[in-house]
Amino acid sequence: MPDPVTIEDIYELFRVSQTAADRRAAAADRRLERLEKIAANTSREVAGLTTRWGQFVENLVKPAVVGLFQERGIEVQETARRMKSKRPGAQMEIDIFAVNGEVAVAIEVKSRLSQRDVDEFIAKLGQFKLAFPHYGAYQIYGAVAGIEIDAGVDRYAYQRRLFVIQQTGDTVTIANDLMFRPLAW
Repeated sequence: MPDPVTIEDIYELFRVSQTAADRRAAAADRRLERLEKIAANTSREVAGLTTRWGQFVENLVKPAVVGLFQERGIEVQETARRMKSKRPGAQMEIDIFAVNGEVAVAIEVKSRLSQRDVDEFIAKLGQFKLAFPHYGAYQIYGAVAGIEIDAGVDRYAYQRRLFVIQQTGDTVTIANDLMFRPLAW
């Protein structure tokens, strides 16, 4: 006949199973912590890759800007990258800025251009002269550039009277037809 089960036996079984559950919970916590570290590292790496890809696109667009706009009758002579304003209420960054004595083109460069990017850039152009008051007398045109352009976004930007710069082979071109008339801010 088997020995009778005592309260002490039940308590010991409970203690052993509780200890095993605690070990499993601790192991799960360690795995979760490792996964969180991996996710954080992955996010940093992706952000760095996105930044490098954006710089690559800017490096593709910037050398062509003067020639592209001169072909369209906009006699820009100088370009600058990453023009920044920290003025209160009008903080912004312009990716590429092409200028001459009275006309300038502000260019937003994206690896993938979306409608939201176009809308945000138009809002930025509306604040441009507050951010950069020394260009107050200039005609400021806007242009968006992208290696990949979401479906219909080129047309959307065109209708909002922005120049559209896109990749063609190993260079970039202005996609707008010769009848296009840009809006001056």
